[in-house]
Amino acid sequence: MKILALDSSGLVASVAVVTEDKVLGEFTVNNKKTHSQTLLPMVDEVLKILDIDVKELDAIAVAGGPGSFTGLRIGASTAKGLALVLDIPIINIPTVDSLAYNLYGTDHLICPMMDARRNQVYTGLYEWQEGEFKVVLPQFAAEVEELAEKLNSYNREIIFLGDGVEAQLSKFAPLLKAPYSIAPVHLSKQRAAALGALGVEYYKAGKLQEGDSFEPEYLRMSQAERERAEKQQQI
Repeated sequence: MKILALDSSGLVASVAVVTEDKVLGEFTVNNKKTHSQTLLPMVDEVLKILDIDVKELDAIAVAGGPGSFTGLRIGASTAKGLALVLDIPIINIPTVDSLAYNLYGTDHLICPMMDARRNQVYTGLYEWQEGEFKVVLPQFAAEVEELAEKLNSYNREIIFLGDGVEAQLSKFAPLLKAPYSIAPVHLSKQRAAALGALGVEYYKAGKLQEGDSFEPEYLRMSQAERERAEKQQQI
């Protein structure tokens, strides 16, 4: 089994090829270039370096949202295009789940935080139980105050990761009653290798989609949609 994993849900662009027991290769870039400039060239390059023909791929795992509206659309169109041309399935991985999957084996609660702006984060809550990855709270959008209230109810140590940590922690930390730590930099952002590894588990469980049926999950309206709704309310 060879799975191509794509994550363009945030500032990071990441591409990997994984099998059931190996990460064959991964490119991760965190700079100001747009994903439309980087994602496909990274796919081409990782396959070239690994000497893998695109026809050898069995599935495309992609970050299915939430995240950057533009980034998700680029990732979705790339994944759908490849899946349809190659006649292989898409594995739709919730973005926040794959971010949490970076942190294997910790006994802390795992709380990814992706910056959603407007005092909000995309988040969820996860843990490992006897080697199994468990979703405690499925991914959702929340005000930072709402998230702090939820976390305080668990009375357990928490480890945070994601770009929402830098953006929101100064507001968020004073509200927390539970002890917490922050993931180290090499584990704190989206990684296609983690997404692909979770994709392997989805593949085994038969959680697959046809390319033409896949759509990202945004969890909230885009800025343009919000502005349009606000104008309609004023009419």
